[in-house]
Amino acid sequence: MMDFDPLTQADDLGPAKVVHITERRTGLLAVVVIDNVAAGPAIGGVRMASDMTTAVCFRLARAMTLKNAMAGLRHGGAKAGIVADPRMPADGKEQLIRAFAASIRDLTDYIPGPDMGTNESAMAMVLDEIGRAVGLPPELGGLPLDELGATGFGVAESAEVAAPRLGIDLVGARVVVQGYGAVGRHAARFLVGKGAVLVAASDSRGGVVAPAGLDLDSLDGIKGRGGSVTECQGDVTIVDRDDVFAVECDMLIPAAGPDAIRADNVEEVKTRLILQGANIPITAEAEARLHQRGIMNLPDFVVNAGGVICGAVEYAHGSRSQAFQLIADTVGGNVEAVLDRCLESGDRPREVAMAMARSRVHQAMKARRWI
Repeated sequence: MMDFDPLTQADDLGPAKVVHITERRTGLLAVVVIDNVAAGPAIGGVRMASDMTTAVCFRLARAMTLKNAMAGLRHGGAKAGIVADPRMPADGKEQLIRAFAASIRDLTDYIPGPDMGTNESAMAMVLDEIGRAVGLPPELGGLPLDELGATGFGVAESAEVAAPRLGIDLVGARVVVQGYGAVGRHAARFLVGKGAVLVAASDSRGGVVAPAGLDLDSLDGIKGRGGSVTECQGDVTIVDRDDVFAVECDMLIPAAGPDAIRADNVEEVKTRLILQGANIPITAEAEARLHQRGIMNLPDFVVNAGGVICGAVEYAHGSRSQAFQLIADTVGGNVEAVLDRCLESGDRPREVAMAMARSRVHQAMKARRWI
C-alpha cells in the first residue's frame, strides 16, 4: 500500500494528510487521504477493494478536491480505501466498516460517504460510530444516492448540454455504458428518458450488445437479483467486459473502476463523446490520444459531481428537489463553460477544467491564514 510518498509527490494543493490504518483484531487495513480542506471539511467516499493502494487513493482524493471546487461546494476533497473484498460476508464487512469508522473518529476534517464497495447501510454504521457521514438511508435523514441516481442524473445532464454543441441529436443517440452499476444504470435510464438508445452495457462479468437497443427494465431486473447483463435475452450479442469500448456509438460512459481505458485499448474506442461516470477511468496517456483522435472527453470531476453535490445538500439538511436542481444548474453550467473554452481554444477538456478548478481552490486557500 505504501506506493505514494507525500514528501516527494505533494504539490501546491495537497495532500493535507495521509493516514494509514491497521487494526489487528479485525484485520483492517485502510488508508485515508485528505487532500485539501481550504473550502471546508473534506467530503469523499469510502471505497472497499482488494487492490486499493495509497497512490490510487490519492488520485481519487485529488479528483474530489477538483470536483468539489468545480461544484462550488464549501467542502474540500478526500478519499478513503479499505483493502478488502466487498463481497465478503455481511458480518465481517460490518466489523471492518465499524473498525474503520472508529479509527477515523479524530479526523474531524473528513466526512465519509459511500463509494464502490460501500453503500448507505455502511454509512449508517459510520454515523453510528462517529456521528458524521453523508449518503445515509432516508430513515436517518439521508438522500440515498443509489436510489435517487444523483450521479447518473448529473452525467445525463452533461450529455444534454454537450450534445447540441457537438452536433449530436440526443433523440436516437447511441449510448454505451461500461459499468452498469450504481452510476451507469441511472445514467442510462435518464438518457433513455431523453430519447437516447442504450446499445451496449457491461459489468464485471461481461457485456451485451444490442444495436436496436437494450430493455432497461429487463436489465434492472437482472441486476436487482444479483445477475449479470450477460443474462439479457433477445436479439443480443454477448461479449467480454471491455469489448463494449469497440461498439460504435455517439456517447460512451465509462462508469466502472480506474484506468479502464488505457494505451493498450484506446484505439478501440469508437465514439464522439465520452462522459466519465467513474472517477479516473482513463489514463493520462489515453486521454491525450483521445484528444488527438478528435473525441470529446469530458473529465470525471466535471460530469460526475452529482453524487457529492447530493451529499453536500444532505449534510446541510436540504431536500431532494434542492439537490437535483443544484446538480442540473452546477454540472450543466460547468460543462457549458468547459466546452465553450475547449471549442474556442482547441485545448483538452481536462486542461481547461483543471485550470478552472485549481483557480477556485487557490482562491479558497488565500482566504486561510496558513497559506
